[in-house]
Amino acid sequence: MTKVKVREKYRGLSRQELLDKAYELGFNFEKNSFSCSQSTVAAIHELLEMDDVVVKVATSLSGGTAEQFSGTCGPLAGGLIVLGYFFGRPVEKLSYQECTKDNVDALLASLPITQLLADKFVKEYGTIICPYIQRRLFGRTWWLRDPEELEKFEAAGGHSAPDKCSHVTGTGARWAMEILLDKGAVEL
Repeated sequence: MTKVKVREKYRGLSRQELLDKAYELGFNFEKNSFSCSQSTVAAIHELLEMDDVVVKVATSLSGGTAEQFSGTCGPLAGGLIVLGYFFGRPVEKLSYQECTKDNVDALLASLPITQLLADKFVKEYGTIICPYIQRRLFGRTWWLRDPEELEKFEAAGGHSAPDKCSHVTGTGARWAMEILLDKGAVEL
């Protein structure tokens, strides 16, 4: 497991304050920059000393995966990237030459932690799939690659309403931070 410190400007915050800040940052990154997956990771990155590249790699998982609006919810995908960064199987436990118990065990050890986050999405939204969450939030799904649909989405509060996509992003960031704290990945 990778263990990191809270960035200096956020040190001294209580657990609850860190969780609230993760939500606020996730919400505002999504509201102002879009990319629900990347905004979830950016919120955690803002709070914790972690590599910048992790934020960049989250970009393509936005919009239900590569802006297809049919795959995994972006805040879940971003949260999974964060959890993988801390708890994922290290590269030295992969092999293209042979299958070893040690390598497979390293993978299996990381999955229960990521399942915690997926379970939170299922409990709250009934699914981990972007268009089903959209339907729950808006009563319909959106095809945001169409400029007219994007305009309607924005008019419906997609990136601005306190209970729409920015809220899901903030919630995903909060839940990811909660798991990191619960599992001891963060030095307070």
